[in-house]
Amino acid sequence: MSGTTTTPNTSGAELPGVFAEPTRRVSGGWIAAFGSAWLGIWMAQLTPVQMLLPLQIDAQLKPEHWVDSVVAFGVISGIAGLIAMLAFPLTGALSDRTTSRFGRRRPWIAAGTLLFAVALVALGFQTELFGIALCWIIASTGFCVLTAALTATISDQVPVGQRGYVSGWMSAPQAVGTILGLVLVLTVFTGQLLGYVSMAVLLVLLMIPFLLRPDAVLLPEQREPLSTRGILASLWISPRRYPDFGWTLLSRVLVNFGNAFGTSLLLYFLMFQLNDKNAEENLILLTLIYMVFVVLSSLILGRLSDRLGRRKAFVFMSSSAQAFAALLLAFFPSLPMAMVAAGLLGLGYGCFLSVDQALATQVLPDPATRGKDLGIMNIATTVPQAVAPMLGAATVALLGGFQGLFLMSAVFAFAGALAVARVKSVR
Repeated sequence: MSGTTTTPNTSGAELPGVFAEPTRRVSGGWIAAFGSAWLGIWMAQLTPVQMLLPLQIDAQLKPEHWVDSVVAFGVISGIAGLIAMLAFPLTGALSDRTTSRFGRRRPWIAAGTLLFAVALVALGFQTELFGIALCWIIASTGFCVLTAALTATISDQVPVGQRGYVSGWMSAPQAVGTILGLVLVLTVFTGQLLGYVSMAVLLVLLMIPFLLRPDAVLLPEQREPLSTRGILASLWISPRRYPDFGWTLLSRVLVNFGNAFGTSLLLYFLMFQLNDKNAEENLILLTLIYMVFVVLSSLILGRLSDRLGRRKAFVFMSSSAQAFAALLLAFFPSLPMAMVAAGLLGLGYGCFLSVDQALATQVLPDPATRGKDLGIMNIATTVPQAVAPMLGAATVALLGGFQGLFLMSAVFAFAGALAVARVKSVR
């Protein structure tokens, strides 16, 4: 495996190469394949979330009020989120113990990709709400399996001084994938079935370059004993014993809830708060603005974080920027202000995604359980995105408008900034 050496742990004993902190910088080819993989993932995940799935659910329900459609979407996403809470760390724990000749992570990346793609194709054929829900839950499970293993390769192969920049290539494709996916399903691969199939095919094609990269092989004698009880017990990481891990996890939960509250109902905000007759087109415009700032901030500020050797200040400032963007939407609801907020939100969230991922890799309790521990961290990203639409719709319905939703977004984002300030072991 590229980038690993044998280094001493804190007790002075030598760690095997597969568990050692990597010191050799990864190549441009590795980064390109990594970024390509994430582009495919985000297109396959976020294009359905942003457009295909809500429209499919709405077409089946034909509700009298839009909140009913959002609640149905939120319930389906919420169930998928609950499954993700187990799928992420379980996949990570199993990949930590995988002794395949293809490596620890690659078999799970391949399996997750296949499950994700097949479920998306099946989703395109569904005409009943139960089938839609089942296929999306299976697709989300594939997403969890795939990304749990892929994220672990950062800790496995990327040295600490390069992780901010490399993590930027995990986050920048999120914005690009969203806008590219929306444009493709609106202009090229139109229609429910073709939209889902195109996302599945692109996922597989863009994943292939990374699957061809080498992965370190775990020897059978290096593997921890595999038992259901042991794996389940390992899913609990004491915040008292590992406080920096706990504060980083809490910060990630709060900031991602804040971001999801501010973005998941944006189409409905345009349609029903602003009475925008061109809501779908303006959603793409806002997403494009958001994308530009996410890409620039994740790559530029991620690399700057590496050079300065600082993480917390970047995470604090990025979380605060997202809170301010939400306040703009709450108190000055208009399309021009939404454009300003989209840029500010993209600036903050892009920086957060890259630098917080690098921070997370530096507070892991045990090098032998990187996959499982990062799987737990991944829960804090995915579950808020899955649950927020339902909670957001309930908030809008109870308060009779979107102002309360955006205020809640601001509170969560700033609380996340305060939580990360409590981390002690990383600057």
